[in-house]
Amino acid sequence: MAVIPFVVDLDGTLLRSDLLLESGMAFVRSQPLNLFRTLSWLRQGKAHLKAHLAGVSEIDVSLLPYDPVIISMIEEQRRTGRRVVLATASHHFLVDRIAGHLALFDQVLSSSAERNLSGTRKRDVLVELYGEKGFDYVGNSRDDLVVWRSANLAYVVNPLPGVERAARSMGNVEQVIHSRSVGFKVWSKALRIHQWVKNALIFVPLLAAHQLGNLSLLWKGVLAFLLFGLCASGVYILNDLLDLGDDRRHPTKHRRPFASGELSIQSGLVAFPILLAIAFGGAIWLLPGQFSTVLVIYYLLTLGYSLALKRVMALDVVALALLYTLRIVAGSVVFGLELTVWILAFSMFMFLSLALVKRYSELSVALSKGNEGAISGRDYFTVDLEMLSSMGTASGYLSVLVLVLYIHDGGTLSLYSHPQFIWLACPLLLFWITRIWILTHRGLMNEDPVVFALHDYISLAVGGLFCLIFWMAI
Repeated sequence: MAVIPFVVDLDGTLLRSDLLLESGMAFVRSQPLNLFRTLSWLRQGKAHLKAHLAGVSEIDVSLLPYDPVIISMIEEQRRTGRRVVLATASHHFLVDRIAGHLALFDQVLSSSAERNLSGTRKRDVLVELYGEKGFDYVGNSRDDLVVWRSANLAYVVNPLPGVERAARSMGNVEQVIHSRSVGFKVWSKALRIHQWVKNALIFVPLLAAHQLGNLSLLWKGVLAFLLFGLCASGVYILNDLLDLGDDRRHPTKHRRPFASGELSIQSGLVAFPILLAIAFGGAIWLLPGQFSTVLVIYYLLTLGYSLALKRVMALDVVALALLYTLRIVAGSVVFGLELTVWILAFSMFMFLSLALVKRYSELSVALSKGNEGAISGRDYFTVDLEMLSSMGTASGYLSVLVLVLYIHDGGTLSLYSHPQFIWLACPLLLFWITRIWILTHRGLMNEDPVVFALHDYISLAVGGLFCLIFWMAI
């Protein structure tokens, strides 16, 4: 008796992603102003949309998140001499490249501009080729139920709720494969909860005005902290969805949940607008109107950074410094406290220095891997390292100069009984900035410098002493 073919689906099965959404996100990233063109393509049918997106989107198929469990299963079937078929609703332009890259399939069935090979159409093609119950089928979604019904054996991969139960009711399920688990830890990484610590900058105006003991203002600050965090997480998710290709080329970012396929693009497209709706709704309802304005500016600047500014030399680091400073501005409007020029200037120079640390670190990693050109998704070359280092250290030292000038300001003298103590903070800050840049130069700064500081005992000690000095000056 002849061995029946082993048919494998692509999206959500062999591939821990969806090619239609992959190509859609790549298109939005490269041509954000043409986003609404996709609606006209969709009006001509889903197959037409897939064909257009596949043709205009740049996707490196070698970097896509393939499921190693399914690849091992296919290889095992091939070793027995069995015929393996890739049958997918994705467009043949991308599917043929994937099949060529993996070199695992004897036959490829896919969509064209005229035919969307999903659901009943896929079932009909397979039955026509191999007969009813003449093939085994590996799939994952509700669209695959009709195909499993005509298959000899059904293999169900990482099914959505209800799909496994519906498949089992057919009585031909051979195996249910759970190769991906999505829990709080994965979502925490996607939301980048650890980055919320940056929102502590909201409390800087409260500290500068010596109002930290005001419980009414402190409560407003906590609300602003949470809403800013939700907004930032929504932006992080959108940024990761737009940066899938670049993240997969990065030595560490390729492990991010969306780039690695731990989380689906669909879940991200649902999550980020919900987070933004809660953030902006809460801001409008619970906090002063000016805070909502600052939050909108923060979001628009972040969106601009994700879509374009991060790929423009110099503008990217200035934008990052502004995003940090906007958190301080948000705190001032929440608490109704006036910001001094000293706080704003100190923030811009300090965070410009840290933004340049981040870029220097990325270039340094690229150079260590033998890349002597531009790094992916950035408008910098490895030859820029020396210049970035000069600008970064200069910016950091300028923040110390601002602190020195602040000590002799008339407003400072009225706030502190012993302002001369603040002088002690200057050498402390000089030490920290110099140490950060030397560590970066040595290739030891492989993450966001703010996150690094939170895990670095010396940085934490410097921060504690910095606060103690200001307390002594009161």
